[in-house]
Amino acid sequence: MSLVLYDTLRRDKVAFEPREPGRVSLYVCGPTVQADAHVGHGRLAVVTDVLRRYLLHRGDEVTFVQNVTDIDDKIILRARREKVDPAVIATRYTRAWNRTMDTLGVMAPDVQPLATGHLLEMQALIQELIEQDKAYAVDGDVFFRVRAFEGYGKLSGRRIDDMQQGEDVVDADRKDDPLDFAMWKSAKPGEPSWPSPWGDGRPGWHIECSAMAVKHLGEGFDIHCGGLDLVFPHHENEIAQHEAAHGGVFARHWVHNGMVRMGDEKMSKSVGNVVSLTDAVAEWGVGPLRLWYLSASHRSPLTFDTERLRDAEAAHQRLTTFLRSARRMADGATADQSAGERHLEAFRDAMDDDLNAPQAVAALHELVSVGNERLPAAEKGDAAARADVAGLADALVSVGDGVFGLGLEAALADASALERQLQPLVGQLLEQRAQARADRDFAAADRIRDQLASAGVVVEDRPDGPRWYVA
Repeated sequence: MSLVLYDTLRRDKVAFEPREPGRVSLYVCGPTVQADAHVGHGRLAVVTDVLRRYLLHRGDEVTFVQNVTDIDDKIILRARREKVDPAVIATRYTRAWNRTMDTLGVMAPDVQPLATGHLLEMQALIQELIEQDKAYAVDGDVFFRVRAFEGYGKLSGRRIDDMQQGEDVVDADRKDDPLDFAMWKSAKPGEPSWPSPWGDGRPGWHIECSAMAVKHLGEGFDIHCGGLDLVFPHHENEIAQHEAAHGGVFARHWVHNGMVRMGDEKMSKSVGNVVSLTDAVAEWGVGPLRLWYLSASHRSPLTFDTERLRDAEAAHQRLTTFLRSARRMADGATADQSAGERHLEAFRDAMDDDLNAPQAVAALHELVSVGNERLPAAEKGDAAARADVAGLADALVSVGDGVFGLGLEAALADASALERQLQPLVGQLLEQRAQARADRDFAAADRIRDQLASAGVVVEDRPDGPRWYVA
């Protein structure tokens, strides 16, 4: 089965056809770096990271570009409040974004272009539009003529005649048409500015991605990603600027993800209902948080809900518990890779169907169910069972970590390191528990077990004695 993606432009699921077979060019609208990342930002980051990882899993080469908007009204306002240069704010929060993405297990982009590093490319695109009379300068500002591009509205499905008109439009008195939007903004006192053919100023937001995407991926690159809130006007304007100037196709496929909601509202800095992404990772852990992001179709809204996060935490623990047992039972066995193939096929079928992550996660849980059924025989030394659980464990890691970035192996490694540190203390407590049970003081034995459980230590009573691990 070939990969099928829902394309916002075509309003349907379509077979993904890269510009060059086996090589994928992927552009994602990155952060405006004026504050720390929140949980809403994390969804786009995880969705695009999983798309990128899945393309790699399929054997494609992927060039992943994610820009940074490092000059913007909000950056300037924050700099004024803190009485620092806007570049200080942009640098601080670019670094913070990259640290947070690393903590969340998101692969670093191959290219991370800065808006301020691509002013010449933006100005060149603007000049082409002016020369074609599809843009015009007014006192140092440059506006795009929306009605000069016949395809305007094709991404969002909006009709030009239904769009906003009237006196309340910003700069309406200076525009030829209220629908026209700014590509270059004239310098204002106290704001950063750069020289241009139209006077000192700075770029508008929409022109940035039109210029940077084509600079690094070329015209007609394969996939443009972003949140659904960017479809209009940002992505609509990106298409208009490039295709009005050059014709052809700006991006071949458009993939958008739904918003994270807090109650009935979108999570947003402007609303003030944000949850810090760093805090969420600290509270729930990388694997559970990523599983929560994957618990709904990427195109659907996702509500921040501690109950669903607890479900994701339990699901992640189920996967790591099986992996821990499988690694222990299969120690030294040659893995039967065919044992996991049926589950990998189900996983791939789900992902090929518009990145159906919930169904793909279900395939991993089915793998674990089959593996748990084989564990008792593996523990008794059955060679075939040991080979099966080894193969199932390998399959789980190959997509659970390789595609979903759940950090299963890392979680086991962290737990093993902690278990080595706790061994003397837990060993002593288990000896006390064994003595209490021998004395038939079961209340005391249960208290010790409960104390260990409250500290995250799971004790399993087995015929050959207790076995424990850190959950």
